[in-house]
Amino acid sequence: MENSEGVKIESTVVTEEPLISALDIALFVVIITVAYFWYFKRDKQSSSSEKKPYTIQPSSLSSIEQTSNSSFIKKLKSTGRSLVVFYGSQTGTAEEFAGRIAKEGARYKMKGMVADPEECDMADLVEMKEIQKSLAIFCIATYGEGDPTDNAMDFYEWLQNGDADLEGLNYAVFGLGNKTYEHYNEIAIYIDQRLEELGATRVHEIGLGDDDANIEDDFVSWKEKLWESVCSHYGIEETGEESNIRQYKLVDCSEVLPERIFSGEISRLKSYENQRFPFDVKNPYLSKIAVNRELHKSGDRSCMHIEFDIDGSKMRYDTGDHVAVYPKNSSELVDKIGELLNADLDAVFSLLNTDEESSKKHPFPCPCTYRTALTYYLDITSNPRTHIMKELIEYASDPKDQEKLKLMASSTPEGKKEFHEWILRDNRNIVHILEDLPSVKPDLDHLCELLPRLQCRYYSISSSPKVYPKSIHITAVLVNYTTPTNRVNKGVATNLLAQLIPTNDELPQPTIPIYIRRSQFRLPPKSQTPIIMIGPGTGLAPFRGFIQERDYARKEGREIGEMVLYFGCRKKDEDFIYENELQEYVANGTLTKLHLAFSRDQPEEKYVTHLLEQNADELWNIIGEKSGHLYVCGDARSMAKDVHSIIVKVVMEKGQMTNSQALNYVKKMEQQKRYSADVWS
Repeated sequence: MENSEGVKIESTVVTEEPLISALDIALFVVIITVAYFWYFKRDKQSSSSEKKPYTIQPSSLSSIEQTSNSSFIKKLKSTGRSLVVFYGSQTGTAEEFAGRIAKEGARYKMKGMVADPEECDMADLVEMKEIQKSLAIFCIATYGEGDPTDNAMDFYEWLQNGDADLEGLNYAVFGLGNKTYEHYNEIAIYIDQRLEELGATRVHEIGLGDDDANIEDDFVSWKEKLWESVCSHYGIEETGEESNIRQYKLVDCSEVLPERIFSGEISRLKSYENQRFPFDVKNPYLSKIAVNRELHKSGDRSCMHIEFDIDGSKMRYDTGDHVAVYPKNSSELVDKIGELLNADLDAVFSLLNTDEESSKKHPFPCPCTYRTALTYYLDITSNPRTHIMKELIEYASDPKDQEKLKLMASSTPEGKKEFHEWILRDNRNIVHILEDLPSVKPDLDHLCELLPRLQCRYYSISSSPKVYPKSIHITAVLVNYTTPTNRVNKGVATNLLAQLIPTNDELPQPTIPIYIRRSQFRLPPKSQTPIIMIGPGTGLAPFRGFIQERDYARKEGREIGEMVLYFGCRKKDEDFIYENELQEYVANGTLTKLHLAFSRDQPEEKYVTHLLEQNADELWNIIGEKSGHLYVCGDARSMAKDVHSIIVKVVMEKGQMTNSQALNYVKKMEQQKRYSADVWS
């Protein structure tokens, strides 16, 4: 027989007095039963606690270094501070802006601190009124389809569902968004309005930063007026003192044992050697590259089909999800920085926060070598912001270099013009600046403090887990371009991926850290629902997964609805990616119609938008008469906007509606998830 834990118990029948009485057996069963329930109840509680949101500071050796006290009010009171700057950040920009505001507070006798709302008990906002001349500032990014960032989600839900009395709370909000997206700065606007509804006092009007234009300029302009409003509201004056106090201090770690030194891990030391599920933004999976092949047939451009091996990882994805890839900077650029600054890149160091109350002890995993920091943790290829120009001034020995940096760091019209032309238009990164201003020789540890974190890159998954449960496919164009200064800039992630070619021999396969980001870009729940997919270029990626999934359903004998695909590229014989696959799906009936636009195969350019206008009847038949779904993937700046305008026009004409009615109809489609976009700018 088996007991409750499945352990076989052998019994023997004897005629003599049994060694174990019935009472003993009964007691034994009771003890085993109690032990069983105690064990599994404890295990269940343990599992439950593991599912709760957790934060591993990317700047610490382990989660132990996190502060156990989530009360930011207590920290403010115990350290004599009156300013707290919260950030909702997905890529690090909002966190950077928050740090700059907190630092500037000293100029107005407002000692500040930066806080992650995910680590704070935001209900403590009701107690801000207990601190004299207190101010809470929120730097909030809007992410995805009008969603809060991961670390601001709990705060957003608290505002939505709660009714706290925030009378006496003084606040200001700066939003980070992108005008090419429909839900521009939606979360920041909501937070700004909701705080006022709950009784808080708006000290300065909301600022809306547009990443599609010049978000740095938007932020600096708003920040200047913010401090004017703060001075007026509290009756204070600027001290005039420039705060160049560093946030982190350098610690020599030359004596640290090698096994305690980070070598590129995102958070946990040796995490790539000892992988632990679940995998996420702070604990990525080190995936092998199973396939890396060229999709373009000819021409000087490159488009890669890459397959990440996730067999044995327990990772699961859905069709339409994104995969995040952690890149690293090229050794050429890293070595160039060491050469320009005459620095020992293999020296081991740490940067320790001078604010002992901060939960963020380090700006990135420490200790590590300068080479590791510049390779894995710091963004050395993007355009530096104005505050970096300001910090570099003191390191310039040539007066001309000093004046140029001062001008670009200023908020004057001339300074903004110079920054826009010399940094943004000419596309200079920190390496180019150090090359073109040769007298500027910053301390390398200070430069590491100033540079933003290197972010992971997201790609639409171009496979279906029904067909490929053990691998994740992506479709990526190799990014290389020449700048106005005749330098060749290379995409950090795609140029790294291009080098990761799997071998056919027994050599170790190339690997790269990844994790899965969930998406709302989903097929209809019913396979019979007709759909239209619009995806020129690599916008085809998620639709490859959609088609695979519908084809799988068809082969299982399930009924599938119409699938219409609009695809476009430059030339049929050059960059028609996945051509054979698509033609096969047309032949077997999975893909009902394949509309193709090759923009440069004829004298007049032809795009998918032209085909949409020509097929108005088909469009209305599916989205209007059959209540089908419409999907768009690709460029947000022009293509997605043009598609939206065409859809509204088709609804007007074929649905016999006014412009207002058509707009409402399309809006309702979006609300019902019948019109979905996976776009980028």
